Amino acid sequence: MSLYAIDRDTGISLYAQIAEVLERDYVRQGSAGDKLPSEGELAARFGVNRHTLRRAVDELITIGLLERQHGVGIFITDQLLDYRVGTNTRFTQTLTDIGISADTRVIRKMIAPASVGVARNLSLEADDHVLWIETLRLAGGVPFCVISHFLPVHPYKELLSEYQDGSLHDVLATRCGKLRRTESLVTAVLPQGDDAKLLGITQNRPVLRVKSLNVLDLDNTPVEYAITRFRADRIQLRITP
Repeated sequence: MSLYAIDRDTGISLYAQIAEVLERDYVRQGSAGDKLPSEGELAARFGVNRHTLRRAVDELITIGLLERQHGVGIFITDQLLDYRVGTNTRFTQTLTDIGISADTRVIRKMIAPASVGVARNLSLEADDHVLWIETLRLAGGVPFCVISHFLPVHPYKELLSEYQDGSLHDVLATRCGKLRRTESLVTAVLPQGDDAKLLGITQNRPVLRVKSLNVLDLDNTPVEYAITRFRADRIQLRITP
C-alpha cells in the first residue's frame, strides 16, 4: 500500500506529481547533504514502478535540487542562492561576490508601446514607446532568471545596437551616472510566455517575480523599470534597505 496518494486522473503525469511531493516533503524539509530513501523504497511509498520514480528523481536532478551518487544514493544539493536585493543590487556583481560565474544572453531588443504600468513607472505618457530588452541570466552556467528591461526611448535608443551582453547597468552607469533602486515588489506567479522554456522548468513550477525601478541617483529621474522572473527553486531573496 502506498503512503502517498497520486491522482491518476488529473492529466498531470505521475512522475511530475511525484517530483512535486519529493521537492515539498524531502528537499524543502531537509538540508543539503541529506540522503533520500532508496529508489525502491520511494517507489513502494508512491505505489509506482522504479522507472516512474526514477524519472521523477531525474527531474529534480536536472534542475539542481538532487544529485545521484552511483552506488551510494540520492542526496539533497545545496541549491539555494542567497540573492540580496537592495538599493544598489547588480546581478553580475552579486553573483561574483558569492563566487558564482554570471553570464547574460540577450533574447530580444526592440522598441514597443509602453504598457500602462511601465509608462507610469517611467513617468511617460500612456501612448509613448519604450526600449524593451529581454535577457536571460545564468548562474554557474544554469538558467537563473529572465529580465524584461524597459527604458525611455530617448536618450537610450542607441542601446539597441550598443548593448550585446554583460551588465546592462554598467553600460547605463557609463552613459548617465550611478543608478539607485527605489523599490522591489516580489510576487510568486506561474511562468508566462516562453519563461518556463528559457528557465528550464515545467509550466506548473512557480517563479519569483520582482518588479523594480531604477532611477538616477543624482536627481531621481526614472531610467529603467525591470521585471525579473527568478527560478524559485534556486533562490532565496534577501531584501535589504
